[in-house]
Amino acid sequence: MLRKCRSVRADLNRLLWRRDRARQLQAKCIHARTSEDDGHRTSKKGAREARGPEFQLHKSKGQHILTNPRVLDSIVRRADLKPGDTVLEIGPGTGNLTLKLLEASRKVVAVEIDGRMVDVLRKRVADCGFEDRLTVIQKDALKTQLPPFDIVVANIPYQISSPLVIKLVYGKIRFRSATLLLQKEFARRLLANPGDSEYNRLAVNVKLVADVEFAMDVSKRDFLPVPKVDSSVVIIRPKTELPTVNLAEWWAFTRTCFGKKNKTLGATFKQKRKVMEILETSTLAALRKHVTINDNDGISGVSMEGSDMDEGGKSEEESLSSSVPEGEMNSFKEKIVGVLRAEGFEDKRPSKLSNDELLHLLAVLNHAGVYFHNQTNSRRDALLADI
Repeated sequence: MLRKCRSVRADLNRLLWRRDRARQLQAKCIHARTSEDDGHRTSKKGAREARGPEFQLHKSKGQHILTNPRVLDSIVRRADLKPGDTVLEIGPGTGNLTLKLLEASRKVVAVEIDGRMVDVLRKRVADCGFEDRLTVIQKDALKTQLPPFDIVVANIPYQISSPLVIKLVYGKIRFRSATLLLQKEFARRLLANPGDSEYNRLAVNVKLVADVEFAMDVSKRDFLPVPKVDSSVVIIRPKTELPTVNLAEWWAFTRTCFGKKNKTLGATFKQKRKVMEILETSTLAALRKHVTINDNDGISGVSMEGSDMDEGGKSEEESLSSSVPEGEMNSFKEKIVGVLRAEGFEDKRPSKLSNDELLHLLAVLNHAGVYFHNQTNSRRDALLADI
């Protein structure tokens, strides 16, 4: 009987222990779910604060907010800011990077086209007590004249990366460096060297006036909303000594060479249509006598005085196209090919040529009377075409 009671008591104790253990596990699971929910709520709250009030971000306009604080700190650290610097930030968004820049510099000039972003940016900066050190320009960065600055640090909207980089490096404002967060593929193009598959006209034109350094890669998961591609940070430092070259002529020359960057120069300059175009621009360059050099936002272009129309109402280009004898065009082609052959460029491809080699080739072609820019259009938009 005593043994039976002990057995019953043991069974009862086991049941009570299992009940208590089940309650503990249930409580632990509930606590875990609560903590996880709290974490999600905290994470979402932080994301909302970083983004600002609820409004739609437009992926089509490149509105991707960088939210990872470690990446933001790394960008500021790599920018090597000085306490007295004036920083230019293009596309500040809701101010995640702006606040860190204000902590490390004297002043930030932020160029932002979206008024909703500007409102959030001003409020966040005011809440941190930095409003007297922030200047906001609510305009299109490509169309506005930029004020003086010492350094550029920015998460560049992908859609304007190419013209914006060109505007910075060819602008008249001399700055120390530009630390830019760019689409990874675009960054690789800037970093490319002769022989690389990414090497193209953009790299050629940027490296004419600046040095480009890789800083780090950034995952697409560090943005809100998440873009389709990863990003990279590069540092662009303008060169102190620039080559002596007419930029309008250089850009037209590189446009011709890199139209088919993997085709040999001999094959490119033997094309009848291409020879005709170069003959026309070379003839116009020889015809015009009054040359003025204009400085449009630091980009030197060449403009000529006088009309582009002849007495019959046709442009000089149209007149030349209809009047150049076949023999003259063939002679001009042979002159170009002769220069290429004499200088050892006939069988070389633009994708494998350095800037020094391209500068040398342009110089000898110009010396032979071969020009690539008709000297009639000095508008910056025209010079930036196809960069």
